[in-house]
Amino acid sequence: MISIKPKKGHLLIAEPSIIGDTSFNRSIILLADHTDEGSIGFILNKPLEYTINDLIPELNASFKVYNGGPVEQDNLYFIHKIPDLIPNSVEISLGIYWGGDFNKVAELISHNLINEKNIRFFLGYSGWDNQQLQNELQTNSWIVTRNIYKDAIIEKDYKSFWKEKMIEFGGEYTIWSNAPEDPTFN
Repeated sequence: MISIKPKKGHLLIAEPSIIGDTSFNRSIILLADHTDEGSIGFILNKPLEYTINDLIPELNASFKVYNGGPVEQDNLYFIHKIPDLIPNSVEISLGIYWGGDFNKVAELISHNLINEKNIRFFLGYSGWDNQQLQNELQTNSWIVTRNIYKDAIIEKDYKSFWKEKMIEFGGEYTIWSNAPEDPTFN
């Protein structure tokens, strides 16, 4: 598979070859930042069994919380597409923003002014040192693609996302799309 160079806003799609990796097996990661110093991203398709209300009881909302990655899993992060409502947001690309004023987010949630189509929450993030991601790309752990979904990626159905990408890639990837997540169940 030919992939492009990683860039802020691109997607990292886990190659079937990293099956067994408990953190990244079948992951799709949005790169929130990519520089010479390193990269940061959020796994888009690994929901946890928590809602935002489980983590912050004052917020009476049932927004899913996702496993953003293995780094700092005791911290809550979020991406969204409403920078006009959330001050201090940082643009990732294509209308997707990272972070901002969490007090304002809590206020917007409590007044039902935002919903899960506007924002996605994560515990932890995925991070790579300056050459770590490049080394993983050279060992074919990831496929890098453009984010064709733009800001609608926040609404993307996580259950079939990886499978859809495998089918889209075609060839040998189509076979992997139907393989069980744990090959020992085959």
